[in-house]
Parts: sequence; C-alpha cells; structure tokens
Amino acid sequence: MDLIFENLTFLLKGAYYTLLITVVSMFFGFIIGVIVALARLKGNRLIRGLARIYVSIIRGTPALVQIIIVYYGLVDYGITLGPLTAAYVALSINIGAYLSETFRGAIQSIPKGQTEAAYATGMTPWQTMRRIIFPQAARVAIPPMGNTFIGMLKETSLVSVITVTELLRSAQLLVAQYYVYMPFYLSIAVMYWIMSTVFSSILNYVEKRLSKAY
Repeated sequence: MDLIFENLTFLLKGAYYTLLITVVSMFFGFIIGVIVALARLKGNRLIRGLARIYVSIIRGTPALVQIIIVYYGLVDYGITLGPLTAAYVALSINIGAYLSETFRGAIQSIPKGQTEAAYATGMTPWQTMRRIIFPQAARVAIPPMGNTFIGMLKETSLVSVITVTELLRSAQLLVAQYYVYMPFYLSIAVMYWIMSTVFSSILNYVEKRLSKAY
C-alpha cells in the first residue's frame, strides 16, 4: 500500500489522461456518428454505400490495429501524429462507427407518422429533425450510447501501445520501476471500476430525466 500512496499522483495523472481521451474521442465520435447515420438514412446511393463501407471496416477490424495504423502506418505517407493526437483520431473514428449505428436505429424507431405530421404543419426536414425526431431519438439512444461510453473508457487502455501515458501505461511504468505487479494493476482496476460506476450513475440520471421530459 505504501507504494500506491507514494505514486498516487502519478496514477491519478494517468487517470486524467484516460478521462481526457475518453471525453474527446466521444465528442468527435458523436459528431462522426450523427453525420454517418444521416448519410445512411438520407444520402444518395453513393453516400449510403460509402457510409456502409466505413462502418463495416471499422466494426470488422480490431481497435488496436486501427490505433497502430493511425500512429505508425500513416508515417509511410508523410503524416506523423503525436501519440495523444493519434489516440484521439483512432478512437474517434472507431467510436463514430458504433455510434452511427446507435443513432440510425434510434432515428428509425420514431414512427414515420410523426414526420408526416410535421411536414403537414409546414416544418422543413431540418426543423422536423431538430424539433421532433432528434429529441425522441436521444431518449432511445442514451442507454446504448452510455454502454459505448463505458466501453470507450476501458478501451483507452489500448493506446498504451503507442506510449500514451494513460492509466494502464502509468501502471506499466511503475511495474518496470519497482518490479511489483499486483498492487499497481489491482489499483488501476479499482480506478477503472470507480470511473465506470460514476459515469453509469450519471447516464442513468440523464436517462431518467429524458424519460420524464418525453
């Protein structure tokens, strides 16, 4: 336990980067997800096809491979990204594919009659989406989106392979320094669990508020 307290600040710094990567990747992944979902629902045949290919490739390949391609592979084409930037890019692209399917399913769950009724009142397609479809789809999307967020929180451990000093990498560095495994790895397991539990509680609260609102 003494080793943990002595190095707690270092571990908390790793936890900070874990949260930072999660939040930033989810933010950009959210934007990508919305765009791809709308492309699959509203785009022409070419756009729908490209969106399907993107989702298929990302969902059909390991996130670790995607991270390695972004960090190491792009160097072959003269594109060099820092470890943290590469983590943002790779995980945003990854999570965007999964969120796009969540959003697409949520939008499709709204009865078409509501869209037709909105058009009948003179709303434009964008107004219909913003005022009618999106608010209801958000309520449907929150639970799976929350699961995706928790999964992303844990998946950030993969970026340790490109030397990002997030939580797992912090523990690995301490293990290499002290040659002791269990205290550090058990500590970060507890920290991952605490963060996941906190975010689950927040998402449950948001879900309940949305349920009352609609």
